Amino acid sequence: MATTHTPLDLFGTDALIGEEDRAIRDTVRKYVEDKVKPRVADWYETATIPARELARELGSMGLLGMHLEGYGCAGTSATAYGLACMELEAADSGLRSLVSVQGSLAMFALWRWGSEEQKQEWLPRMATGEAIGCFGLTEPDFGSDPGGMRTRARRDGSDWVLNGTKMWITNGSVADVAIVWAQTDDKVRGFVVPTSTPGFSAPEIKKKLSLRASVTAELVLEDVRLPDSAMLPEAKGLSGPLSCLNEARYGIVFGALGAARDCLESAIAYTGDRRIFDKPLAGYQLTQAKLADMTLELGKGMLLALQLGRLKDAGTLRPEQVSLGKLNNVREAIAIARECRTLLGANGITLEYPVLRHANNLESVLTYEGTSEVHQLMIGQALTGVSAFR
Repeated sequence: MATTHTPLDLFGTDALIGEEDRAIRDTVRKYVEDKVKPRVADWYETATIPARELARELGSMGLLGMHLEGYGCAGTSATAYGLACMELEAADSGLRSLVSVQGSLAMFALWRWGSEEQKQEWLPRMATGEAIGCFGLTEPDFGSDPGGMRTRARRDGSDWVLNGTKMWITNGSVADVAIVWAQTDDKVRGFVVPTSTPGFSAPEIKKKLSLRASVTAELVLEDVRLPDSAMLPEAKGLSGPLSCLNEARYGIVFGALGAARDCLESAIAYTGDRRIFDKPLAGYQLTQAKLADMTLELGKGMLLALQLGRLKDAGTLRPEQVSLGKLNNVREAIAIARECRTLLGANGITLEYPVLRHANNLESVLTYEGTSEVHQLMIGQALTGVSAFR
């Protein structure tokens, strides 16, 4: 038998990753292997997840808001954050979503756009997992067009009063604080909303076929009264929430590859053990062609992700470059998951193996933080200088 290699070994990508970043990646990988993978199929089947337990564990490892500086955050490189997302999503997209929404949406919004008082109040507790955050931008009728949102914040004396509904909000029903974006008389503004505030509710969304090991909720705001100090002072217009989305999209560039890698490694192991006509399924040319093609796409996606990580660490990463990564890597990851399912045959539809669970999750990842079509148009605008959104 020839020497075997893992898919990414063939690309030698470890040589492109610094020692400290590799150490962080390996720590997250061990946590996932020991603590998450043995339990995640049951979470998916029962559509439950111990979000608070996981948040505390992830916080103790320094993974929440890990790429942010100060306020109890670890201050790692962007590349380390991406690699952590990859390992988390190798377990399940729901786990990576918990970390992404906490760190790249809720915490980043406070860190980038909040007042010093808001940062001091929330960020240290969110970094440890003591407090969980969510991010309310998407509405039932406004996903790709957030500028059309109907949630409204109006002045009432020195207070703000919020009314509206947000939809598909990860962490929503377990959150201690929600970052809610609303129309005002002075453009879109962000608000820090403690979820204990009267008039705020977050009913959980049930009967999902994707991201079942994740908390997804609707946010309902009915005359939610907040002091003036609840508004994020530095964010005005859609640039505020869109900057947060760009942070989350960056994590997905790496995260989707984790799901794809887990599927591919599962398929390689399965085809090596499964015997068809008296020899391993892995010994057939069509099987090897599929494995080779999937490895090629996984490796190319990894090289792209690492390049974007270098650009982000250098402070030069542009939104359209993140769109390149999100569009390509999620599209290829879901194709890999589906192809791996074919190699596992009927076994591929069970939760004994991760491939269809990953494929179902990636259906959501393909849509959230910008659909493929949105990212195509962002890339098209960068190439032509012409916006095709309207």
